[in-house]
Amino acid sequence: MNDAIKLQEIRDRIDALDQHIQKLINERAVMAQEIARLKQDGGDADSYYRPEREAEVLRKVAERNQGPLSGEEITRLFREIMSACLSLQQPMKVAYLGPEGTFTQAAALKHFGHSVQTHSSRSIDEVFRDVESRAAHFGVVPVENSTEGVVRHTLDMFINSPLRVCGEVELRIHHHLLSKAGNIADIKRVYAHQQALAQCSNWLATHLESAEHYFESSNAEAARRAATEEGAAAIAGATAAEHYGLQVLASNIEDEPDNTTRFLVIGHRAPLPSGHDKTSLLLSAPNRPGALHRLLDPLMHHGISMSRIESRPSRRGMWEYVFFIDIDGHAQDANVAEALKALNSEAAMLKVLGSYPKAIL
Repeated sequence: MNDAIKLQEIRDRIDALDQHIQKLINERAVMAQEIARLKQDGGDADSYYRPEREAEVLRKVAERNQGPLSGEEITRLFREIMSACLSLQQPMKVAYLGPEGTFTQAAALKHFGHSVQTHSSRSIDEVFRDVESRAAHFGVVPVENSTEGVVRHTLDMFINSPLRVCGEVELRIHHHLLSKAGNIADIKRVYAHQQALAQCSNWLATHLESAEHYFESSNAEAARRAATEEGAAAIAGATAAEHYGLQVLASNIEDEPDNTTRFLVIGHRAPLPSGHDKTSLLLSAPNRPGALHRLLDPLMHHGISMSRIESRPSRRGMWEYVFFIDIDGHAQDANVAEALKALNSEAAMLKVLGSYPKAIL
């Protein structure tokens, strides 16, 4: 058999597989519509999106994957299928820290898929307000970066907000130098979010030592501005380059190769346990010696791992602080529930911000 005949046989087989895959995807969509109908009949139409169910499905997808596609790629494909099927039940609106082209929008699309309607909010405060007023079903906000630490304003918003943390997204951050100019030597000004400038400080010192640096509210806003000025460049992602028609003068200019940002999904409903969960807490300690140690002791006593702790001024009194803590497990897990009960008796204030599935690939 010559190569031309073999090639045609393979193409015919691919066509047959594509037809079968398409048929199965539409069958899955019909099942999604049936689920929506059953929920409506049962008076539970608002629970069409279940973060714990989606996390369970995607983890199974990754576990049974045998390649050659990577676990991350096969998970991304199934996430888009699930997003498309979910949109048949009810179009979902997700607010994110804008403008269009930010990493926060990319995180929203990674988590919910491209069949949702993303809504650009002008600030982290506005993302919270849009979700609180139900102008959006969910919101996505940055909370910490592996290089630069926490986004403090996001933490501060949780102190008074009634919203819950419904999920988390981890996004690998690649920064690019974007401009209308054709050469790095032509760049006189660099615009970027404060954290992006910090994450690329070594590269900038080496390649653009004489360029002036200007802070913007977001990297996407920096890209928009660079698109309107001669001799200007922005630090932003590939999506911003496409959206604002800029050239990529240098790729992956972040100083740390594993630069990753964690985002939180905020909403009104509390996800049920998925089996691989995380719980975020807001605590304040009474003003007495050893208060923080006494707060943390119930976690150790019940064998609960703590993955993060941050302190912030409470804004309710001078030198009063609150603590943001992430722990492994769901608030409904027996050991976590017992620990929370003990914490409640020790803390001046305890607020469970949310129990939610851990980030997936």
